[in-house]
Order: sequence, then structure tokens, then C-alpha cells
Amino acid sequence: MAIFEGSGVAIVTPFTNDGVDFSKLEKLIEFHIANKTDSIIICGSTGEAAAMSDEEHKAAIKCAVDTVAGRVPVIAGTGSNDTNYGIQLTKEAQKLGADAALVVTPYYNKCTPDGLVMHYKAIANSVDIPLVLYNVPSRTNVNISPEVLYRLADQENIVAVKECNLGQVPETYSKCGDRYTLYSGEDGLAVPMLSLGAKGVISVVANLIPEFTHTMIRSYLDGDIDKARQMQIEVIPLVKAMFCEVNPIPVKEAINILGIDVGHCRLPLCDMSKAGHDRVAQTLKSYDTSALTSFFA
Repeated sequence: MAIFEGSGVAIVTPFTNDGVDFSKLEKLIEFHIANKTDSIIICGSTGEAAAMSDEEHKAAIKCAVDTVAGRVPVIAGTGSNDTNYGIQLTKEAQKLGADAALVVTPYYNKCTPDGLVMHYKAIANSVDIPLVLYNVPSRTNVNISPEVLYRLADQENIVAVKECNLGQVPETYSKCGDRYTLYSGEDGLAVPMLSLGAKGVISVVANLIPEFTHTMIRSYLDGDIDKARQMQIEVIPLVKAMFCEVNPIPVKEAINILGIDVGHCRLPLCDMSKAGHDRVAQTLKSYDTSALTSFFA
């Protein structure tokens, strides 16, 4: 069973100068549930988990779980380059009531495939909740190969992969069949991933246009491939704008431009360049973000 089908938002974390703005986070979550987001992914890359303290990280997961109150699945980012720390975070996510954990590959250490298998098995064996493996080699310099996924197939609670390496998906299916639920980790390739058997997307642009993103995915899953393909083409300029600088700098800039203050990114991520700001502001004019602005009016 898939944890969810459709559009999961990799939700931003709103910050003030003093910490996480939990009241704003609660309202962002309510906005997403009201606008057909199918899952909340809290404390991922877009949520700047790498720049949060342990206390903030746990509090943000608790805030998401409590606010959602079972209406959609909550997937908590708990990955680390330290296996023991990843175990601790994932145990905390389970204790706090997360429905699943999103576990990125260890970064910086550059482990071997054997180390990667051992890392994921150690985390999976420490908890009962499902794990979504997060494969994003552009950030971590480590790839979860189809062979590694095959070797992990006997680990029952490793159930899904957020996949950013589209080129290897056919081989993954060849080796593993439908053992894993795949989610696109690339907004611009969501529909192509669906054509290879994926069940949804974990999305950045859904922070701005959640119902559009949900409808695009749902249309494909319901058999309206032409509509999904056209929507994928339509959203590409916004996707490009959201990644014209390092995520989540552009998406937080976009939300701030729309009048919803989610604060700055934390260092080492810095404020957006003027050129980037102007590009984001201009691109937003071509998309209907009225649901977001009216919800916070």
C-alpha cells in the first residue's frame, strides 16, 4: 500500500528571528489540507531541516502531526549522514506520531553500496513506521542504485523511494518489480515518472499551487494522460523559477512576495539575488496563486 497517492508538499518552515513560527506553520498546513494536498512532508530539504536544532526539528514534526490530526499522512524527514543520529531522529518521529519517515542518503561520508544497505537496514530495524528512501544525488553525491534497492527488498518497512534520478527507474522496476512505491522528487518530471509507474510527487511548487499539483497527478492516475501532460508543460516555467537558485531560497521568496511572511532562509542559505527575485516575481504573474493569498488574507 502506498503511503499516499498524488501530491505531497515538501513544506517550507517559516522562521522568525527567534525560531520557528509555529502558528504560521499550522496555518500553512491547514491551507494545504484545504487545497487537496495529499501528504505533508515536514523537515525535508525544502523545510531546511539541516539548519534546525534538534528541539526545533522535533517540535516541527509534533506541530505537523497535531495540526494534521490524521487527515492526511505526515512524513517526517529524519535523514542524517550519521546512522546513529538517523536512528534517534526516526525513533523520535515515530514517538511523535509521524505516519512515515523520509530518510535521505548519508551525505559527505560518501559511503559504499554495502554501507548504504547497512545504514538503511539499521534505521529500518529500529522503528515500526514505514520509511521512504530519499535519493537526491545532486545534494548528497550518493546514489541509491537499483541493485541497492534490490538488496533492501526484504526489509518490509522500507516501502517507498523519493526518486530524483529518473534515468534509473526502468532498471529499478526490472530488478524490484512493484516492491516499492516511487514518488518523483523532481517537479518538472512528475508526469514522466508517473508514466514509469510512480504514484505521485513530493513537490516544491505545491507550496504555491497545491490544488494544481494534486490535479495534475490525479488526472494521470485516473487515466486522463493528455490533461496531465498539458499541466506538466504548463508548470515548467514555475518549476524553473523555483530552482533558479538553491531550493528553498526561491520558493520562500515567492511566498514572501505573495505577502505571506515565512521569513528568511537560514545561513548558509542566503537571501535571493535581485535577478532571482525579479524572475520569481515575474513568473508568479502567470500562475493562479489566489488560493494562497486569500487563505492568509
